[in-house]
Amino acid sequence: MENKINSKIVLVTFMFGAFFAILNETLLNIALTELMDVFQVKPTTVQWMATGFMLVMGVLMPISALLIQWFTTRQMFLGVMSIFLIGTTISACAFSFPMLLTGRMIQAAGTGLLIPVIMNALLLLYRPEVRGRIMGIFGLVLMFAPALGPTLSGVIVDLLGWRWLFIIVIPFALFSIIFGWKFLQNVGEVTRPKVDILSIFLSSIGIGGMVYAFSSAGETEAGFSSPTFIWVLAISVISITLFVIRQLRLEEPLLDVRVFKYKSYARGIILFIIVIMAMFASEIVMPMYLQGPMEYSAKVAGLLLLPGAILNGLLSPVMGTLFDKFGPRKLIIPGTLVLVGVMIFFSNVSPAMPIWSFVLVYIVLMVSISAIMMPSQTNALNELPKNLYPHGTAISNTLQPISGALGVSVFVSIMTNGQNQYLENAAGPITEEVTDAAMTQGVHHAYWFALALCCFAFVIALFIKKAVSPDYETEEDGAESVVAEEKEEIGTK
Repeated sequence: MENKINSKIVLVTFMFGAFFAILNETLLNIALTELMDVFQVKPTTVQWMATGFMLVMGVLMPISALLIQWFTTRQMFLGVMSIFLIGTTISACAFSFPMLLTGRMIQAAGTGLLIPVIMNALLLLYRPEVRGRIMGIFGLVLMFAPALGPTLSGVIVDLLGWRWLFIIVIPFALFSIIFGWKFLQNVGEVTRPKVDILSIFLSSIGIGGMVYAFSSAGETEAGFSSPTFIWVLAISVISITLFVIRQLRLEEPLLDVRVFKYKSYARGIILFIIVIMAMFASEIVMPMYLQGPMEYSAKVAGLLLLPGAILNGLLSPVMGTLFDKFGPRKLIIPGTLVLVGVMIFFSNVSPAMPIWSFVLVYIVLMVSISAIMMPSQTNALNELPKNLYPHGTAISNTLQPISGALGVSVFVSIMTNGQNQYLENAAGPITEEVTDAAMTQGVHHAYWFALALCCFAFVIALFIKKAVSPDYETEEDGAESVVAEEKEEIGTK
């Protein structure tokens, strides 16, 4: 059985490879201004370094469910890490912006496929009784790496230049491949289901279009009224609808949407989406407000929000352990209630508020997100039978970039509309004080919407129950000894 595998080696291999792959999601954000000067490109062009990364990840994650069933764990890990290494090398050697963008997209392909592979393997490797802590440890990488990215990027760019953002990653990616080739063992079975080309086409158009539509809406003044947004969103919605209908008719679907018939999975994913929206949006709106009416520099604004981001990552294993001990309700219900309180605070911000209150409340925000996100996702996946693990992980990971893009675009658009409404009604000249007041009103409007979302999340949380896969419900014999062995393996006393 799976406990014959050295799970500690598998976990270390995954975490090492995932850290440097996920780090690249935010590692380049600080360097975008310098890249504009180096390659003489406009903001609308250079933003594809970030938007394109999310787009490629969103397109490939649904396909991961198929690939996981076609290739072994070793083949998938070594393959996607090799793809990531190739993309990093191309980016480090880039002499033009198209070459740099190509390398970046190849990087995204490796990262997008890696996360579902790891989560599926961990679900197979560990029983539900200890899975919370394991997912929490992996969550440390998922949260800490993106939080560290902007700060680390600023230091590297200032001291060494933008190419070193890629050069420094190359030896670690290479080591991860060598380590995985020598020590990584296969988890699960290869079933090789039929490949449905039409499903791949529909999912690529639907998911890719959705990410692009909401990303572009948040970056233009027209926002949701932009013709590009409307047409792309319409095409993506039609594609996703046709995709879902086709999956329900296929004997071997590319992405089995029947996972949503499991109530704990559906509720957990709804909570996961709301939390992702709140987190991504706050990471955009709060720095803008700190640099606007609060008049802090970009670096200072980033440092003010860094403690909360780091604490969010560090608490992930702790929340996982608490999840194993107490179940989801004692974490998620208080977490959503605190989240509601945070949104009430942010919906009443003003430039006169002391900066320590922003830092403190942002820390509370990230702690509450830590108490909700990984426990809700783990509990959701715990209810699924083993054969649906690839589909459940693929869907949850596909929804992450969509939720992030949706959160940013919705919050920024609401904030912008609130600003414009204030400026249109303002009497007299548009002074700096008027502009600051306009942005304050825009932020208030954005967080009123966030407050409504979080209230809905709290209601959903009240119906959350501890989920157990039907596969494990029937595995009574030897369960206690298996759990004991796994606890010993991960160092639990």
